[in-house]
Amino acid sequence: MPSRYGRSTIAKTFLICALLAAGGLLSSGVVKILLLAAASGFFLFTLYFFRDPSRIAPAEPNAILAPADGRVLLIKKVSHPFTGTDSTLVSIFMSLFNVHVNRIPFSGRIEHLCYHKGKFLMAFDHDSMNNNERMEIGLQNSGFPVFFTQVAGFVARRIVCNLTIGEHVEAGNRFGMIKFGSRLDIILPDNARIVVSEGEKTLAGKTVIAMRNT
Repeated sequence: MPSRYGRSTIAKTFLICALLAAGGLLSSGVVKILLLAAASGFFLFTLYFFRDPSRIAPAEPNAILAPADGRVLLIKKVSHPFTGTDSTLVSIFMSLFNVHVNRIPFSGRIEHLCYHKGKFLMAFDHDSMNNNERMEIGLQNSGFPVFFTQVAGFVARRIVCNLTIGEHVEAGNRFGMIKFGSRLDIILPDNARIVVSEGEKTLAGKTVIAMRNT
């Protein structure tokens, strides 16, 4: 089923494709074939891009889940004001062909939301995490902070996030998406044990990327 976050885009795309198809029906020869092929191909790709498969989150309460489908692009130690010193950054790159619905990585209470306007560097450029348009999200669970950021890419120009400060969220639940290619960065405190490696593929709300040490 298409994601609810893409309904407006799907509707606009349908109108554009309907106009292309109408032009094709009024044409003939190669022009007719090209217009009809473009209309059907563009609309089918839009439906494919906004797909939203059902996912069942692992039952392990100490598991931190991948917030996005994609590939682990970078893992490195960082110091961050929300998660503390000796934290770990895990960056996940989403191509145009990944599911782009984002999911909550860990249950807790939303304590930080901040939207930043910015550039539109390529999502695999590590400067994009600080310079691109992005939405920062921080949650707490019994003293365990998790900070994650939706980062727009070169093609992506629309970040969707429906969270609110003070809201309690559950791991694996949908919270938004980034339209048309992007990355999602997650920063975990020093008492999280990373269990993925660079280059590994992830599924949002299903792949365990780290475990909270208790």
